[in-house]
Amino acid sequence: MDQPATPEQKQARMTEFLRLLPLTLELAGLPKADPARPFSGDQIEGRVMSLRTAYKAARALIREVGDGI
Repeated sequence: MDQPATPEQKQARMTEFLRLLPLTLELAGLPKADPARPFSGDQIEGRVMSLRTAYKAARALIREVGDGI
């Protein structure tokens, strides 16, 4: 069974996410929002899905680099 993450594990995950955020945003390739035209809920959900996919790709890339592949 999975045990709940400790506060230290949660902090480490957040730190990893923040360190990968610039690469994640580049990989996602999302355009900047126009302040005069906010995104709809569906558009936001689509952007979130793009960011999740890009984050997984960024993590995989960093792991490959770290493994020397």
